[in-house]
Amino acid sequence: MNVGKKLRKFIFLNVFAMMGMSCYILADTFFISVANGTLGIAALNLTLPVYGLLFAIGSLIGIGSATRYSLCKMTDNETSKLYFSNALMFAVLIGIGFTLLGNFFPAEILKLMGADADILSIGTEYLQIAMLFSPFFIANYTFTAFVRNDNAPNIAMAATLLSSLFNIVFDYVFMFPMHMGMRGAALATGVSPIISIGICMIHYLSKKNTIVFKWHLPSFKLLASAAGLGVVAFVGEIANSITTLVFNFILLALSGNNAVAAYGVIANIALVGTAIFNGVSQGLQPLASTSYGHGDKEDVKKILRQSLVIAVILSIVLVSAVWVFAQGLVGIFNSAQSAELAKVAVPGLRIYFLGFLVAAVNIVLAGFFSATGQALASSLIAVSRGIIVISLMAFMLSKLFGVTGVWMAFPVTEVVTFGIAMGIQCVSKRKE
Repeated sequence: MNVGKKLRKFIFLNVFAMMGMSCYILADTFFISVANGTLGIAALNLTLPVYGLLFAIGSLIGIGSATRYSLCKMTDNETSKLYFSNALMFAVLIGIGFTLLGNFFPAEILKLMGADADILSIGTEYLQIAMLFSPFFIANYTFTAFVRNDNAPNIAMAATLLSSLFNIVFDYVFMFPMHMGMRGAALATGVSPIISIGICMIHYLSKKNTIVFKWHLPSFKLLASAAGLGVVAFVGEIANSITTLVFNFILLALSGNNAVAAYGVIANIALVGTAIFNGVSQGLQPLASTSYGHGDKEDVKKILRQSLVIAVILSIVLVSAVWVFAQGLVGIFNSAQSAELAKVAVPGLRIYFLGFLVAAVNIVLAGFFSATGQALASSLIAVSRGIIVISLMAFMLSKLFGVTGVWMAFPVTEVVTFGIAMGIQCVSKRKE
């Protein structure tokens, strides 16, 4: 299989897998909106930054370690064998810390997120149950990333999709037939990474597996080496949390729980968009890392070109679909038929999604730089679009345009970040 065909296979398998992963948050949102209405959506949206932090740490460790493994095995095969076990050990240790925090301080965490008494009454138990599964949320990224980098993208995709399907089905089963409410939604979400890990074990126990687990003391040196290449994936995940947190506080001040609920709808639909382009970014990673490790510059350029073309086409399709079907998409999560929610969410969704026309390029470029060992360049793009510029734009534009300015922050941020990415490209070409 030539590099172009292999790239398309890896990308689309990862896009489907990442979309499947984002669907369980959508399922939570839908079922919670049916069971608890606008207040339930607001409560879920205030917990999303916690999920985002867990996913971000998982991707930092897992995807960073898998990328470093691919680059390292070309030159130092013995050291490369330690990255899998090191990633798993840190994932479990950090996850246990989050479990303890969630068990003893769930209300305090929600208050930090901006929850009032109404939100605390329905959100505390949800968060407490979900955080019991923190080690599995974090470790799941290591299992899937190494399977993907061990030339088994089909199994990684199956693990992600089937675990998401489990979550969707059992969201309904736990919440309604078993009358567990939001506790059931948390339980279904918590068990889903265990399903994913179980499916990944099919590869790890097979004869095709080349990944080994070696007992050794956790190495901060190996972790730091991996984390340098996992920053893009980390920021890609943490960006949603930071954006959600910043937007929540601004919207609470501007318009209260209804605006937060509207953003909850927009943010959850946007997760699908982010998942698509993270899928492209993660799909190019194994091939770009391998080609770069072999010094094959033509294949590296081809991988970047084709990945960008695919991302741009997908962004045009995505944004067009959202503009046409915005009313219906909001309606799916507006089971209470709230006119206030629809009034804010429909135009907000259309404005917000314009950002994906540029975000598609930014996410792919950041992933490509990471895959080819250019940690500084990838970090600059990722931190710009995910943390610094988006926060500044949200505060500045909300002062000028109110709630509409909050929705404008994402597309304006992506344009600014694109300028930064083009500057990095120019500097890279001059060095060549």
